[in-house]
Amino acid sequence: MSAGLVIDAELRRGGFALALDCELPEGCTTALVGPNGSGKSTVVELLAGLLPISRGSVTLAGRVLERVPGLRLPPQARGLGVVFQGLALFPSLSAVENVAYGLEARGVARGVARAEALRWLGRFELAEVATRRPGELSGGQAQRVALARAMIGRPPLLLLDEPMSALDVEARGAARSLLRGWLAAAPGVKLLVTHDLDDARAVADRMLVLDAGRVVAEGAVGELLAAPPPFLAAMLRG
Repeated sequence: MSAGLVIDAELRRGGFALALDCELPEGCTTALVGPNGSGKSTVVELLAGLLPISRGSVTLAGRVLERVPGLRLPPQARGLGVVFQGLALFPSLSAVENVAYGLEARGVARGVARAEALRWLGRFELAEVATRRPGELSGGQAQRVALARAMIGRPPLLLLDEPMSALDVEARGAARSLLRGWLAAAPGVKLLVTHDLDDARAVADRMLVLDAGRVVAEGAVGELLAAPPPFLAAMLRG
C-alpha cells in the first residue's frame, strides 16, 4: 500500500477533460507545471474536494479520499493543507487568527490554537506582525502567513497553487530558497503548482508536466530539465 498520493481519476468541467494516472511519493516536493489552461488549478480543486471526479479514485496514504461510485470525502474531512492562488487569507482576522483558524475549526481550544499559531509565526519570522490583518502585510509576509496556516496541522498533503504569484521578482528569489527549506522539513506529500520552471527548479524534487489535462512527462526535476521531452523543451524556450 502506497504511503503517498495515488490518483487514477477523470474529471469533466464544461468542455475541459482532466485525466490523471500518477503517484506522488511521501516526503518529496513535486512540482506540477504546464501552460495556462492545462488544468493545474483544476487538479488542486479536485484534490481539495472542491470538484467531484467522474471516474476512478484518489487515495492518500492508503486512505480513500474519493472513489466513483460510492465515496467522496468533503473538503473539511480531508485534513489537507492548501495555499490557494491569491492566498485567500481572511481579511477581517489578524495573522495569528488566520494561522490558528484550522486548528480551532478542528476543535482545538482557542488559547492552545493561538499559542501554537504564534510558534509557527515565529518559525516564519512573523512574530512582529501577529496582530496585523492581511491588508497591513507585505506580499512576502502574507505569503508566509498563508503557508503557516496550511502547514500548522502537519497535513498528509500540502497543496500550493502558485504561492509566489503575488511576489515581485526581487522577493521571489529569496522566497524560493526559504520555501524549499520549509518544505524539505515538512512531512507528507507536497505538491507545488506553478507555471514558472524556475520555481520548480529551485523548490521541487520531482516534476509532473501537464498539457491539455494529461500528464505528458514526469521524473526528477534535474533529469527532466537536462534532457527535456519536446513539450517541456518548448516551455523552456518560451
